Amino acid sequence: MKYNLLGNTGVLVSEIGLGTMTFGKSDNWGAFGGLDEKEAGVLVDQALDAGVNFFDTANVYAEGNSEKILGKTLKGKRHQAIIATKVRSRMGPGPNELGLSRLHIIRQVEESLQRLGTDYIDLYQIHNPDQLTDWEETLRALDDLVRSGKIRYIGSSNMNGWSIMKTRGLSQLHGLHAFKSSQSYYSLAARDIEREVIPVLKDQNMGLIVWSPLSGGFLSGKYSRDNQGGANDRHATVSFPPVDKDKAFPILDVLQDIAAVRETTVARIALAWVLNQQAVTSVIVGAKRPDQLQDNLSASGIRLTDDELARLEEVSRLPIEYPEWPFLKENDSIFRKHPQA
Repeated sequence: MKYNLLGNTGVLVSEIGLGTMTFGKSDNWGAFGGLDEKEAGVLVDQALDAGVNFFDTANVYAEGNSEKILGKTLKGKRHQAIIATKVRSRMGPGPNELGLSRLHIIRQVEESLQRLGTDYIDLYQIHNPDQLTDWEETLRALDDLVRSGKIRYIGSSNMNGWSIMKTRGLSQLHGLHAFKSSQSYYSLAARDIEREVIPVLKDQNMGLIVWSPLSGGFLSGKYSRDNQGGANDRHATVSFPPVDKDKAFPILDVLQDIAAVRETTVARIALAWVLNQQAVTSVIVGAKRPDQLQDNLSASGIRLTDDELARLEEVSRLPIEYPEWPFLKENDSIFRKHPQA
């Protein structure tokens, strides 16, 4: 297992992390998992044995049951784990049981600590921005928690580039702890963060933690033009994250060709592409079975050739948008024809 620095923290995290969205049962969480403590424990031990030290959860996963199960499976092994959890989502029917207010954050960190069975959280992430709460309010609450020792570092998730820069500026202005990482959706079928988020993270020396690197399993190899899942398929019941199939199927064609030549699986090649991206710190994988997890873990160490990377780049690249296109060399001929442009 390879380890990467989490931004400028000096902390090393495994390039593959175990996501726990599949842990725990609840009335509103059936499509994503439902593993009990015993089943989850097998996956946690398997991950630890493979060198994984990064475990990601959230207070909202299975309505708190994911955190409970992760805490129990790591009992006696807490020192081996970097635990990341999140706050923002609704955790009850009351008007203040969601968001990024000081009230909600302080309450939720205490509940997460209790469910996880630990006295500190390594990386506390905001799950999504909160349009109703001033950023300074949120950042001061998080700063207080770092200073109290209840959390070690803070991270963002699902934020755009300018919002990340705004929070960094506010933290610097007021002498507050700043976000050390961004957890973002990134895959061969979803490269949107390359426009603004990744350039910001590189500039600010922040970590990039990738969620859904297989686009909700769509790039796992079980989908094709002839097999798009049945009525019980996750993408048929919960289309999350959404996938542009017209764009994704040509990507799958190239993935299948490369996997066949290498005599490996499509999922490993799709994960390897993400792992080969310079900005990526850790890739979160989720699994319901040990064989699924083993297949994903086997992507660690795969280094794609320049030719393979070029083929995947060609089939998955983002369309060029303004203001980038006026400065591309391909447009030199346009400016020669129209020198006043």
